Amino acid sequence: MRSGDLDAYAELVTRHAPMAVRTATLLGAGTDAEDVVQEAFVKAYRSLGRFRDGAELRPWLLRIVANETRNHHRASVRRGARERAVALPAELLDPGEAVADHEAKERLLAAVAGLPDRLRVVVTCRYLLELDEAETATTLGLPRGTVKSRLSRGLARLRAELVEAGREADHV
Repeated sequence: MRSGDLDAYAELVTRHAPMAVRTATLLGAGTDAEDVVQEAFVKAYRSLGRFRDGAELRPWLLRIVANETRNHHRASVRRGARERAVALPAELLDPGEAVADHEAKERLLAAVAGLPDRLRVVVTCRYLLELDEAETATTLGLPRGTVKSRLSRGLARLRAELVEAGREADHV
């Protein structure tokens, strides 16, 4: 791949594109996730010479996707067109599940979307994208301890918000 073999790079794209699109979507690219991923793959191809031997490819690639998503998000804010809704990949929603379960998922995802960005991206990577702590740290370019502390604060906020929402639902 580093020597410019386009077939090898095409295989890399085929293998990692679904996870990259999910990452971009859940980190805030919304409906522009595929465009963000395409730009990220172009940047990754141009940066192959700087990829460290022995490093894990997936976290390196997802970090580029996360950075490109962040850049896209900032550009959208500057243009005043920031999307508020998070597009959910179809595989997160099982149409055969009960309505109550679907509503619970929607409440949870809305609560995650309501977290401050610094907490939301860590919770998203760790639980929605199912990355481990090391992969989350690499993907977001954060120290592992920062991932742990933000994850703890994010989960505490989610727990409190969902408990409060449950109390409100009981009073309706």
